Amino acid sequence: MCVGLPARVVSVKNGMALVDASGAKRTVSAQLLDELDPGDYVMVHAGMAIARITDTDSDEADDILEDLI
Repeated sequence: MCVGLPARVVSVKNGMALVDASGAKRTVSAQLLDELDPGDYVMVHAGMAIARITDTDSDEADDILEDLI
């Protein structure tokens, strides 16, 4: 099973995005998404931002992950 994690975009530069996933910051590829801006929410999988999501989607994913832990 593959799991994507929701994250908030902090900055974007040269096709890479610095994202914050529940306090953990990492740099991921943003090349699959057009016009990604700081403050956007994305789903991250295998070091890549694979989809833009809403903040509501992010909250739901966080709740589900907390229930699993």
